[in-house]
Amino acid sequence: QVQLVESGGGLVQAGGSLRLSCAASGRTFSNYPMGWFRQAPGKEREFVAAIKRSGGSTYYADSVKGRFSISRDDAKNTVYLQMNSLKPEDTAVYYCAATRAMLGITTQRAYDFWGQGTQVTVSS
Repeated sequence: QVQLVESGGGLVQAGGSLRLSCAASGRTFSNYPMGWFRQAPGKEREFVAAIKRSGGSTYYADSVKGRFSISRDDAKNTVYLQMNSLKPEDTAVYYCAATRAMLGITTQRAYDFWGQGTQVTVSS
């Protein structure tokens, strides 16, 4: 079992930056690929970014490529999402998730554990 707690959300102006953090419980954090998803009002939850186990590959949605960066610190059991050049359309609740899968980690159905989400609001 993995418990995930996101933090770092808030209100920011367009063009600004935020860094989200996701702290995980458990001693086997380094074994889990991790992902970030988001859900805007009235829309379905969508993939944002994912990272494989330590030293592994990263993946991004086209809409955030070049602006967002996912990273992990296995010593701290934490995964990060650095968000730069934020746009109003990035406004959403952001969720981190952990998966035991090695493939398909850009899809929601691959994920076994989810955090409660953190609100990000980007004003124009």
